[in-house]
Amino acid sequence: MSRYRCDLFPWLSALAIVMAIAPSTIAQHDVEPEGVPIAPDRPQGEGDGPYDRLILRGGILVDGTGAPPIGPMDIVIEGNKIMRVQSVGNPGMPIDPEKRPKAEEGDVELDVHGMYILPGFIDMHGHMGGKSQGTSAEYVFKLWMAHGITTIRDPGSGNGVEWSVEHKRRSAANEITAPRIFAYIFFGAGHDGPFTTPDDARQWIKDMERAGADGFKFFGYRPDIMQAAIEQAKALGLRSACHHAQLNVTRVNVLDSARWGLTTMEHWYGLPEALFTDRVIQDYPLDYNYNNEMHRFGQAGRLWKQAAEPHSDHWNNVMNELLELDFTLVPTMTIYEASRDLMRVRRAEWHEEYTLPSLWNFYKPNRDSHGSYWFDWTTSDEIEWKRNYQLWMTFINEYKNRGGRVCTGSDSGFIYKLYGFDYIRELELLQEAGFHPLEVIRAATLMGAEALGVADQIGSIEPGKLADLVIVEENPIQNLKVLYGTGAIRVNKDNVPIRVGGVKYTIKDGIVYDAKKLLEDVREIVAKSKAETGQEIVQPGMEREED
Repeated sequence: MSRYRCDLFPWLSALAIVMAIAPSTIAQHDVEPEGVPIAPDRPQGEGDGPYDRLILRGGILVDGTGAPPIGPMDIVIEGNKIMRVQSVGNPGMPIDPEKRPKAEEGDVELDVHGMYILPGFIDMHGHMGGKSQGTSAEYVFKLWMAHGITTIRDPGSGNGVEWSVEHKRRSAANEITAPRIFAYIFFGAGHDGPFTTPDDARQWIKDMERAGADGFKFFGYRPDIMQAAIEQAKALGLRSACHHAQLNVTRVNVLDSARWGLTTMEHWYGLPEALFTDRVIQDYPLDYNYNNEMHRFGQAGRLWKQAAEPHSDHWNNVMNELLELDFTLVPTMTIYEASRDLMRVRRAEWHEEYTLPSLWNFYKPNRDSHGSYWFDWTTSDEIEWKRNYQLWMTFINEYKNRGGRVCTGSDSGFIYKLYGFDYIRELELLQEAGFHPLEVIRAATLMGAEALGVADQIGSIEPGKLADLVIVEENPIQNLKVLYGTGAIRVNKDNVPIRVGGVKYTIKDGIVYDAKKLLEDVREIVAKSKAETGQEIVQPGMEREED
């Protein structure tokens, strides 16, 4: 049976989503479609708080604005808001008690002396799992929260608008253990057939705004209809994202959609096409078929070399116009990493204990499963993709250097990429692109908040903002690997390799979660699934037949 392909044809994915026009019409059978269970209520004892007054004592602050680390610091949280951020001394010196906020009766104090405190991370491309991958909401949410991700933008709401909007509501009320959710809807989801006029698109945007959508995700469309939809969303104060798919990019590239008011570009599709100088259509092989995913992804790795040379006049002109339009890049480099180094990604150390068997099956080479295009992946394919990354990273880094907004998104759940873990990998790839680790953290926090239009509420650690924080015992500026749930390897004084790091606490809305306990819950979910299915994580083609 064919597995749901999330981003090939928006009008096909739309038919899988039964829509309500207003939240009041949502019924239980709509909220929980077949094969997509709702997240369980947050059990008692999972997360402490919010407290009337919580004081974090003695941490080292990385505030998300780009400012260097500073500490020791005390942070006062009242309910779900940061009220005071206070320097209380100097490294290596006793803390002066006179500088510290005074604890009053009933206050809760948390000793985080020497630990690093960062803003909650924002995953700007976070699909919430689903039937195709066999991933429950609890599994996905806990992987995110265990890695300090306190906000996600779901680009498409593939489990159904009602499902996404209801989980957005429950997360906001902290009824479930989950990041706060921004629900973007696939353009055309639930519409009875393709749009035929711009007015159809405008009306649908209005209907989805009433249904609770925060924004919309496009893959392209007939230009007049797509333009009408983007402009209508902007007029309503809603935001938009686009994966400029090959089926439509010859008519609408990144410059076209940005001029209409598109908020963010997903991945990189549409940008090389805007940079073409000697062609208007990608140099496809003559036997190319978009439905053959080996063709689709193999040729995508050859796109950047067809674009203008870095720092050439045309390259600069395109970048400058995007900067003038205040356009945002969400590159999601991590999701394509297997294309440049398949074995590295396939053998990632977390798969054995944290990847569900159903998700592993979804990843395996399969002609009918999206993103499982390893039919005969070659050294040449990987080399082309490595060159693709070099050119892609050059544009991203220079865009950041000229003041452009670059955000972090993972697109996990496909192509051997696991929720949470591969968000951290995206941070590493930004550093590889040339970002200073402080610029990486800013991309993961404040830049995402700005792109969502909520920088007055989240994205940095400042008085008056919501208490979304990540606390880790190691220094992530020195080594981003300490943010992985599996930590980083270090040799101790006895010359023994040990694991260090992993997020210790994730604080969302003033509620303090034990991040390592959340990760252990995921481990138990995976172990239970393995016991029920009798399946272990085995490399493709190495499965042993039963005697």
